[in-house]
Amino acid sequence: MPDTTVDYQDAAVEVHRVVVGPVENNVYIVRCRSTGESLLIDAANEHDRLLDLCRALDVRQVVETHGHWDHIQAVEAVRAAGIDVAVTQADAGMLPSYDQILEDRSTLEVGRLRIATIATPGHTPGSMCFAVAGTPLLFTGDTLFPGGPGNTSFENADFATIINSIERRLFAEFGPDTLVLPGHGAGTTIGTETPHLGEWVERGW
Repeated sequence: MPDTTVDYQDAAVEVHRVVVGPVENNVYIVRCRSTGESLLIDAANEHDRLLDLCRALDVRQVVETHGHWDHIQAVEAVRAAGIDVAVTQADAGMLPSYDQILEDRSTLEVGRLRIATIATPGHTPGSMCFAVAGTPLLFTGDTLFPGGPGNTSFENADFATIINSIERRLFAEFGPDTLVLPGHGAGTTIGTETPHLGEWVERGW
């Protein structure tokens, strides 16, 4: 078994997580238990370690939640290994290279799994979340964390935009038991975070 933490498992899917790099990025590998095929979310850093996991877990594609430097350090290495990397058009220029453009409200196929793409701009113009159909899994990158939205003090970030994304695309579309798996640190649930939206708006970050 690879050197990862298994964050979630049911009959259809298992989620492996490894923490990499100087700012402790979460890298998730979403694996179809029926076929063994996997998708990696955020090729962040420590490319040798990630490539070992890609081989062990049959990773067929990498998707990026957004283009910030700490989430893309292993992109060139995974592409060199023959694995396609996908990112939104709005963040594509932040990557050294990529293969595919992610569109909002589309479906990625990983074995028998279906993964929905959810555009959530604000942290970056092209930030995107991913939800695994038929499961409570929601991968939020740096859009939503326990206690509030991701940082919007960066260039091209916008607080009103990220709040709108969280309210309309996450809180309005997912139930309270949905598991929020962010780009750094511990997870949470939609139900835990939803009551605090007004507080975040009032504090302004």
